[in-house]
Amino acid sequence: MERIIGFRTQYVTVVLEDIFQPHNASAVLRTCECLGIQDVHIIENKNQYNVNPDVVMGSDKWINLVKYNSETINSRSTIDTLRKKGYRIIATSLSKKATPLDRFELADGRCAIFFGTELTGLTEEVLDQADDHLKIPIYGFTDSYNISVSAAIILHDLLTRLRKSDIQWQLSGSEKEEVLLQWLNNSIKRSNLLIDNFLSSQ
Repeated sequence: MERIIGFRTQYVTVVLEDIFQPHNASAVLRTCECLGIQDVHIIENKNQYNVNPDVVMGSDKWINLVKYNSETINSRSTIDTLRKKGYRIIATSLSKKATPLDRFELADGRCAIFFGTELTGLTEEVLDQADDHLKIPIYGFTDSYNISVSAAIILHDLLTRLRKSDIQWQLSGSEKEEVLLQWLNNSIKRSNLLIDNFLSSQ
């Protein structure tokens, strides 16, 4: 745990907007955990997301999964929440104004990468409110990638470049402590009883 926590980051975070095929969202979670992304945000407007255990392979135990489902349309509140935390809102899209992946600038600040539904992509709400649009160049006849493949390509590129940069991308000391405690809680059966016993003995 102490070795892996050194690779964890919240400099890049991932947002999935209303994904209706749970295996796709679960594949993205697994990719995020493998690459060291600690936080994944799930917007549930019409579709409720449930983890597919056969796809995530336990990866959801090691990340912070944050769901937004208290309103009819949760996309705007998600954007507002992330902006308050200092994130740039980055919409993945195929628009001509989108920045190609190899030219996307990480040094401009923390970024939340939004991925949309399998058929229609991101909502106009996210596309209009985004600080930048990001795309993967395509050289074939097919005009888009599967969402889990798209996320893997984008995130692998960004995280590889981030770790080679001079950007302070790692968790702070207090953030590491918080995540390590979460991991320990998730690793020990009935950890809440151990914590209660310890606190009552103080």
